[in-house]
Formats: sequence, C-alpha cells, structure tokens
Amino acid sequence: MKAIICHSFGLPDQLIYTDVPEPVPGNNELLVSVKACGVNFPDVLIIQNLYQVKPELPFSPGADIAGIVESVGPDVKNYKVGDEVISMSTFGGFAEKAVVSANTSFHKPKEMPMINAASFLVAYGTSYHALKDRAKLKKDEVLLVLGASGGVGLSAVEIGKLMGAKVIAAASTDEKLEICKKYGADELINYSKEDLKTRIKEIVGNKGVDVVYDPLGGQFSEIALRTLGWKGRHLVIGFASGEISKMPLNLALLKGCDILGVFWGSFTQKEPKLNLENTMQLINWFKNGTLNPHIHKVYPLKDGAQALADMMNRKVKGKAVVSME
Repeated sequence: MKAIICHSFGLPDQLIYTDVPEPVPGNNELLVSVKACGVNFPDVLIIQNLYQVKPELPFSPGADIAGIVESVGPDVKNYKVGDEVISMSTFGGFAEKAVVSANTSFHKPKEMPMINAASFLVAYGTSYHALKDRAKLKKDEVLLVLGASGGVGLSAVEIGKLMGAKVIAAASTDEKLEICKKYGADELINYSKEDLKTRIKEIVGNKGVDVVYDPLGGQFSEIALRTLGWKGRHLVIGFASGEISKMPLNLALLKGCDILGVFWGSFTQKEPKLNLENTMQLINWFKNGTLNPHIHKVYPLKDGAQALADMMNRKVKGKAVVSME
C-alpha cells in the first residue's frame, strides 16, 4: 500500500511517499481502508520529534481518520467489515490503510462526507472538551480565541457561539478574520496590525474576558492572560507559535484565575465514557447542520508532505485534508 513515511525526524520535505507493508490489527483494533485524513498541528510536531508522544521510526503521520473497516481484531464487538468510521489515532493516517483502536473510533453518519469526517474528531473534540469540561463556559460569557482561523481555533469560535458566549476572534490577517466572522465571531482582532491588549480592553472594558482559548503559546499567552477578568480561565491548547510560554504565576494569584491544560488525546483514553458523550453530541450537531467544518484544501495522498508544510507555514484556514480517493 502507499503511504507518506517519516524515516528520520525533521521537516515535511524529508517525508517520503512510498510502498509499505499493510498493517495488521491487534485484539481490540480495526484495520481501516482510509478515505481521508485530516491535517492537524500535532502532525507537524510529531515528525520533528517535538510532540508528547514519540513514535518509533519509521511511521506515517496523521491522526484524524475517516474510512471503511476492512478487518477487525478478535476482541472487537461493536464494528464489522464494511462499517464506515471516524477514528482518532496518534499517527498512521497518511496511508491507504491504517490500524486504529476500537475505543477511539465511532460510526460515521451516512450523511457526513469522508472529507468532513476527517476534519471533525480532533478539532471539534478538542474544543468541546476544552470549553465544556475544562472551562465550563457559560452563556453570555466572553471567550477570546487566539489563532482563531486555524482548525481548532475556528471550531472553538463555532462551539463558543453555540454555547451562547460572546466570541472575540484574534488572528493574523483580515482574510483569516473574515472566515471567523462567517463562523459567528462577534468581534475581530488582527494582532499583526493591532495591539491585542488594547483592543480587548476597548471591547470588554475593565471587566476582562472570561475564557481564553490559546493554541498559540509564545508572546500572546501572557498578553491574553493579562486580559482575563476575576476568576477567568486560560485554556492551554498548544504551542503553534513554536514557543512554550513562561507564564508569570502572580497574575493567576491576583486575578483568582485558572490556567487549565487541555490534552484531548489523553482525555479520550482516561475518560472514554465522557468522550463518547461529547462525540455523540458533536455528531448530532453536525447532523442538524449546526456544525460545519471549513475545508481549506484537499490534497492527494502523494502531496501529504505539502499539506504539512502549508500547516507549518500557517497557510491553512480551517481544515486541510489528505484524500486517498
């Protein structure tokens, strides 16, 4: 079968499109004929050996998988050959076939196209878990989303509005912010041209924001933390800026605020029942048209490395998807 393979850790241009042996599912695993795989920022990190999980070489990146079950392990109860599924793995998705855990797989709704399905689990799962379970976002609270035009950022804008919040979307270009506006953002901040702290104060005054959704890290994290109001919550999603922030903890003391880590991958393993409930709610919202992933571009499998390069260079607005069809 064909796959994008990482033989040595490095940048996307070191990845190879080649033939590899077909994987074999373990006891509680599925072999999936992959139809599409979403591109996420952790994919860029994992090929550089910068992610929390360290796969053995060689491996194929890609965690957000949509496809058809081709075979099942002996302990699998809820899936059969021919079932259409969406699955979350840590890696392995940029390939014509992938092995995934039955515990992190879900039956794909018939009305959900494969491309949309591959844009769904990681972004929406992360944002819903962050806003619902970690921040406990309430109706009419103010939510600031950094990196708001990216895959997780845009899903946070969408879900934040769905949960009744006033959403401030912050991104680096006016073009990116236009997409955020279409997805429901109430206020827009271009932090490449405007001072983030000043603009937030203009919007919310001295009250501050209630929740910060932060997939960026770097210089913006401390600025955003300083904009929090009393008992605010700062959600640490990731470090797309390439820099892990060094937060001044006296701000947490002075504001009575919480700095909350969000590691959705571990959540799916440690709290599978709650993750199932969350995913079923997200799928129902998709079915009734409430959620609609923004597809930036669909890349053929052979161009999977380019998809990762575009993600790394911040060219992607919404979701990039690698298609095997």
